[in-house]
Amino acid sequence: MPMTVVEKILARASGRDVARAGDVVEPAVDLAMSHENAALVINQFAEIYEGTGLEPRIWDPARIAIIFDHRVPAESPKTASNQKKVREFVARHGITRFHDIRGDEGGICHQILPENGYVRPGAVVVGTDSHTTSHGALGAFAFGIGATEMASVWALGVALNVEVPRTIRVEVSGAFAPGVGPKDLILHLVGLLTAEGANFRVIEFHGETVRAMSTSGRLTLCNMSVEAGATSGVVPGDAETVRYLREVAGVSDPIVVVTPDAGADYERTLAIDAAALVPQIACPHTVDNVRPVDAVVGTRVHQIVIGSCTNGRLDDIAAAARILRGRKVARGTRMLVFPASARIYQEALAAGYVADLMRAGAVVMNSGCGPCLGVHEGALGDGEVALSTTNRNFKGRMGNPKSEVYLCSPEVAAASAVTGVITDPRKGA
Repeated sequence: MPMTVVEKILARASGRDVARAGDVVEPAVDLAMSHENAALVINQFAEIYEGTGLEPRIWDPARIAIIFDHRVPAESPKTASNQKKVREFVARHGITRFHDIRGDEGGICHQILPENGYVRPGAVVVGTDSHTTSHGALGAFAFGIGATEMASVWALGVALNVEVPRTIRVEVSGAFAPGVGPKDLILHLVGLLTAEGANFRVIEFHGETVRAMSTSGRLTLCNMSVEAGATSGVVPGDAETVRYLREVAGVSDPIVVVTPDAGADYERTLAIDAAALVPQIACPHTVDNVRPVDAVVGTRVHQIVIGSCTNGRLDDIAAAARILRGRKVARGTRMLVFPASARIYQEALAAGYVADLMRAGAVVMNSGCGPCLGVHEGALGDGEVALSTTNRNFKGRMGNPKSEVYLCSPEVAAASAVTGVITDPRKGA
């Protein structure tokens, strides 16, 4: 019986020959990821064993990854104490895939996992973060779960009561015009589907445009699939997946990709012509409030943010540096750049991108999630407007419900930093 990528993955992981949309399965988990919220998972994990007289035991420490990224370095005694608690748990249980606050191996969880080869095609990946969908870029089925569910995964090694989702197939053809890229594609798609249009669905990406896309661009697509309500986004594994895992992640063992069968049952298919796209902007206060850049050109911007798990990779930083090289960030506008990992930061330093950005007036920050959600760095003042390459613009997302956040590509963000207003990068800053 023909199956989609996710149906194949869940069939394998649950020991079945076939998995169909609507089936309820309990797949074996290949990787379980948490960040600082591992402190909450630890509490739930302890409750599982409470009163049993049994010693709490992780099912497989080698399959757990914990990365500090949301509040780094710690901004309060409470955060510091929670991080201390997690460090002690990690040491006690022998968890080796632990990325602390370090300048050599730290970073945002959704970048650390792929660049270290923790995610493989065909894997079942769960994470206590909604943007765990990112890892579908490597051909995995990756989805977010809560702290209680994660505690059961830590104990049992399976995800309980997972309903096999239906799949929406997205076919993308054509070449992007200059100044247009994967971020514009996914913003356009979220606008088409709306914030609930893919609820409890998987978005499976296909077409010549996706096949020609780097893993960085694919991570952007899958990262923001959740903004349309999707359980996950998936790019079927191919030659680019293997190249990335070999050349970037340093994987040497066999890599087996998973592709859908001809005749697989899709709920629907959407066709998008990438060549017809223009730069897209998600306007306040919802991600699906998407318009072409021309609709908001000239809007005053107080803060520009480039980075995050969505657009903090080397090609994103390079695009911004090219636009800003030899120019200055407009007075009255501040610009924050935070690379997605320490490794990317080092590569950007070596390539001269950090120097270009700093000479222009940008503040280049440590890798982390703080500016994206405003819990640590980069909070907005009352009435201020931010233009950001991050993934959410809900009211209060950057720390202040009295501010506004627009979402865009690195090219739009950099061009707008020079002018101090939202600017179309195709027409020059």
